[in-house]
Amino acid sequence: MIDESKIPTIFKAFCDENRIEILKQLITGEKCACVLLENLHISQPTLSHHMKILCSSGIVVMRKEQKWAHYSISEEGIAYAMEYLQSLMTVKSLGKDKPCCDK
Repeated sequence: MIDESKIPTIFKAFCDENRIEILKQLITGEKCACVLLENLHISQPTLSHHMKILCSSGIVVMRKEQKWAHYSISEEGIAYAMEYLQSLMTVKSLGKDKPCCDK
């Protein structure tokens, strides 16, 4: 079942070029924050901001190992976003034959 209150957070995760670049890096597997930072032209606080949004959305998960944060794509989070998009594409027949207004 889709929780409509989560949808804005999920799509916020996809509406920034840096977050898209982070997701592209994570496609190949888990990455340490330091590795992500090396490949981006942003500061560490900016990376932290983007990772907070990605993790809050459920699209990315974080694992701590000592003082390092490791990030990976959440298959469950991606499936949830895809399920919602699929629901938008499903044609609903309710009211299909009714005119939208009286003329």
